[in-house]
Amino acid sequence: MLSAALAAAFLSSGAQAADVNMVLNWVPTADHSPYFYAKSQGWYEEAGINLTIEAGRGSGAAAQRVGAGFSQIGVADMATVLLTKGQGGDAVAIMTVYANSPQGFYWLKKSGITGPKDFPGRSIGNPPADASRVMWPLFAETVGIAPDSVNFVNVSPQAKLTSLKSGAIDITSDFYNEHDLKVREFGDDLGFVAWRDIGINPYGNSIIINGAFLNDNKELVAQFASVTQRAFAACVVDVEPCLEALMSEVSGLDHDNQVDQWNRIIELMTDPTTTTVALGAFDPERMDADYKTVETYFDLEQPFDVKTVYTNEFLDEAIKMPAR
Repeated sequence: MLSAALAAAFLSSGAQAADVNMVLNWVPTADHSPYFYAKSQGWYEEAGINLTIEAGRGSGAAAQRVGAGFSQIGVADMATVLLTKGQGGDAVAIMTVYANSPQGFYWLKKSGITGPKDFPGRSIGNPPADASRVMWPLFAETVGIAPDSVNFVNVSPQAKLTSLKSGAIDITSDFYNEHDLKVREFGDDLGFVAWRDIGINPYGNSIIINGAFLNDNKELVAQFASVTQRAFAACVVDVEPCLEALMSEVSGLDHDNQVDQWNRIIELMTDPTTTTVALGAFDPERMDADYKTVETYFDLEQPFDVKTVYTNEFLDEAIKMPAR
């Protein structure tokens, strides 16, 4: 593995930094701030990486793009990565961000919905590539309703709250990091169920690399992982510089909302593996269970060994999440 000093020496010798494209799962928010922070500090450049960060259109789309090699690096929900791999996509996760599933459904109590048992006959609004829509059959089976009992409506991430408020949809899916925004908007009228609270807790957003790119550029991937893990650890200690870097590049973000998001993200990042093995580390037993879940509920066109779709080899075990 190249050290940071070697990477800096490599650059000073006149060599060009490698152009690398990173596609996010959605538009940038607090959970993406460590990438912007590391970039603003020049850490990626020092490691020989000219990183371009691109907004995404859903985990499914990001996983497919990385799996097909159109982007070298991406952020995607691990369940969608497993599905992409089963369809022939070539992607490998090198670090998990959400060690706990961020998935949840929201509704207004005044609609008469008291929980998932009342979802049949209702409309759920989210984007077509939303991970919760991809994984809907698993949720439906778990709560005991028919997968085809709801009507999905295409709604952009930015229109979820307004669509719910106007009654254009009955239910929406969203990540837990946006929970406080909804609480402020709807107060006691807000209904919510977290997937992890009903026994569905697959790994969520993770950093994935195109497999062919990884095989050909292990030193560069190691440098990317080192910088990114260090950036996340720095943001856990003090998020303000990270949010400053994010908001200097992304317009329309509310600072207080992003702080709330980051506090929820820390909850999602924390589990027994990230606190004892390494920040961002996967637990093999959980990955085995996630694969079996996807294999059971979805048609994997090309079954595979789950060990080929993730690795902890690029993570520094000296960097851990603080125990809560």
